[in-house]
Amino acid sequence: MADTSNTIKHVASPLARQTLQNRDLTRPVAGVQPIRLLPWLQVVKIGGRSIMDRGAEAILPIVDELRKLLPEHRLLILTGAGIRARHLYGVGLDLGLPVGSLAPLAASEAGQNGHILAALLAADGVSYVEHPTIASQLAIHLAAARAVVGSAFPPYHHHEFPTSRIPPHRADTGAFLLADALGAAGLTIVEDVDGVYDRDPNGAEGDRAQLLRDTSVAELSAQSGPLPFDRALLEVMATARHIERVQVINGLVPGRLSAALRGEHVGTLVRTAAHPA
Repeated sequence: MADTSNTIKHVASPLARQTLQNRDLTRPVAGVQPIRLLPWLQVVKIGGRSIMDRGAEAILPIVDELRKLLPEHRLLILTGAGIRARHLYGVGLDLGLPVGSLAPLAASEAGQNGHILAALLAADGVSYVEHPTIASQLAIHLAAARAVVGSAFPPYHHHEFPTSRIPPHRADTGAFLLADALGAAGLTIVEDVDGVYDRDPNGAEGDRAQLLRDTSVAELSAQSGPLPFDRALLEVMATARHIERVQVINGLVPGRLSAALRGEHVGTLVRTAAHPA
């Protein structure tokens, strides 16, 4: 009888008995284009401070527009944190809390905003789900309803990178990580400005600010001015595998979100480092 005790304990793999820190060894495997899990999904990130903090005046028109879009798209709607998170940062920093403790506290406000949005869309079958559900059961939820609402904050929480006193990975970064991991059709970031400008439109030189209709991660990384999204977003867009571009739009202008999801150029297109498969 053949002795198989040795062979059944080992699985043939180019990564077997190799360090995963060696990029020359992992590149042939890691370089393969991943499968798009939900290629029909549109991800929409709604700003916390820019939209949700404005109350009914800004939220209800967005809700009406999202409701009209449900027959056309299947949506993952993600909400950011607003002024309450900034107050929380101030108190937490004053108390000396580490960045890993500030991150989940701020994320809780993003979740509260998500609950508000989901409640307003409840009559259409839309519900709020937590990160573990998005990770493992999003497909079945979207088979039952045309949209799902969640928090845009990445679930790093106490494992947040201690490179800053303020959590660097916030709602914009989290929304992109989810969209790219799921292989979504696109990501639209809804803010209260028309897009990305070459300088702060609300700053001292605001009258000279020019809207960048089409730009790239490389171009924005070379600039030091303020952005309408987290600067950490540029870092993750530089390693994107699926999402080739993100559009930043003004959600206070009726119809902009609908146009963006239909593929129209109505804000700023930021091109990532991803390449077509």
